Amino acid sequence: MTAAATELPAPPPLRDDTLRVYALGGLGEVGRNMTVLEYRGRLLIVDCGVFFPEEHHPGIDLILPDISLVTDRLDDIEAIVLTHGHEDHIGAVPYLLKRKPDIPLVGSTLTLALIEAKLKEHRIVPYTLAVREGQVEQLGVFECEFVAVNHSIPDALAVMVRTGAGTVLHTGDFKMDQLPLDGRLTDLRAFARLGEEGVDLFLTDSTNAEVPGFTMPERDIAPAIDKVFRHATGKIIVACFSSHVHRVQQVLDAAARAGRKVAFVGRSMIRNMTIASDLGYLKVPPGVLIDFKKVDSLRDDQIVLISTGSQGEPMAALSRMANGDHKIEVGPGDTVLLASSLIPGNENAVYRVINGLMRLGAHVVHKGNAKVHTSGHASAGELLYCYNIVKPKNVMPVHGEWRHLVANGELARQTGVPAERILTGESGTVVDLKKGVARITGAYPVGHIYVDGAALGDEHSEELLRDRRILRDEGFVTVIVLVDTAEGKVLAPPEIMTRGVAEKDVVFDPIVPRIEQAVVESMAKGNTDTYALQQVVRRTIGSWLGSKLRRRPMIIPIVIDA
Repeated sequence: MTAAATELPAPPPLRDDTLRVYALGGLGEVGRNMTVLEYRGRLLIVDCGVFFPEEHHPGIDLILPDISLVTDRLDDIEAIVLTHGHEDHIGAVPYLLKRKPDIPLVGSTLTLALIEAKLKEHRIVPYTLAVREGQVEQLGVFECEFVAVNHSIPDALAVMVRTGAGTVLHTGDFKMDQLPLDGRLTDLRAFARLGEEGVDLFLTDSTNAEVPGFTMPERDIAPAIDKVFRHATGKIIVACFSSHVHRVQQVLDAAARAGRKVAFVGRSMIRNMTIASDLGYLKVPPGVLIDFKKVDSLRDDQIVLISTGSQGEPMAALSRMANGDHKIEVGPGDTVLLASSLIPGNENAVYRVINGLMRLGAHVVHKGNAKVHTSGHASAGELLYCYNIVKPKNVMPVHGEWRHLVANGELARQTGVPAERILTGESGTVVDLKKGVARITGAYPVGHIYVDGAALGDEHSEELLRDRRILRDEGFVTVIVLVDTAEGKVLAPPEIMTRGVAEKDVVFDPIVPRIEQAVVESMAKGNTDTYALQQVVRRTIGSWLGSKLRRRPMIIPIVIDA
């Protein structure tokens, strides 16, 4: 069953014999993952992440799930279960805990350490419960069992949720690397055991559902990284996610073999790798790691810098290097290694950074021209294995764009899950589970919450973004009209000023008398309100701009009553 949330009615009141599951983000997109389970008036939240803005979000720092749908039910939340420590799964936690700091956070040791460091910046001291694979915890009306899964960050967990209305197995992000760097396999024996017990609803990672076969093992990346190090003659700059412990480990090991020193660049990179090292998840070879301040004392061929910015984020270290706006200067002989895949929607930003670095003379190595990255998500072959092992009664693909969700649902169908038991929806879609049968029963209105500096967006955010896009793409036109409403006269010809509009000022000469005439006619009809006269000005020049110049700039009319 496939349904768009905008086409569905509001769900019916929830009965005590039914478990309700709905996402406030993460369906139909890659990011801001947040799933809510509701049973007998109580809520369990799985993940609470952010989405990074795209080009059509000018000035926005982060995009949150629609937490407004649970902020009036904070006392009903039993806990927030965090499957792993990536930003798209934990980044929105501070914004929810600001409203109620004592909501318990449940996750693995590394995941909790990463979110605690983030919460410290928001001056929040959370209540946490560290769990590990095989552990079972009763969280109010929800019994949760945790299962080890392999991902591109250590200590990731799947969670089996048991309630009186049925069971839900949520994989989180996972893959089935058979030779993981940390030796921690996805526990397929536990998946099989849970399948024998009975999984009523299976929520599965869809990110790589379109990719045939199996995801390449992390170990296969090491030779490609070593090759980059062997051929580099100047500085080596490696850009990756600040939470990608496995990739940083490989770079540290390659640097040690090449006799180079490594420095971390970027606050989040330094913070996260310090945490990973302190907890034993990152093994730093002796004498390899140095403080960034000591880089200037070394020759370029002795240096490796590990920085953020692999997704082309404008303010990240790598983007600033590409723009010549960073302490680290990039030039001929330097090598930049992008050790990450492209998050959908970030392609243009990443290619701009690559072009900027190559313009400066750097050699840029990325997934498109070398095997320097592998995904952290299960490909189609691995998902088929999981469906055959778990044998779920119902399937709800999660974590992905529409194409990923549909592809994942098709894999479930191929393994024997009936089509009517495959529930594909977008954020806000409500799935109710009762007596082993899951069905879509409606949808909640789910929007975006924007973080703009220190401010959180409200119902006017979309209007604000529309205005910003108009200013960016079309510029603005200001029209000043001086009137005497008592006499019904325009005292001087309207003055037109533009910014960001390509046409010269003389182009606007023909519209000036028409604006004056429209204002005079409006006052002759008894209209003396300056706001109303401003709308007359807006309509007059707006119609002319659209028909004559084919432009839709922002129009700022100012009518002054003298």
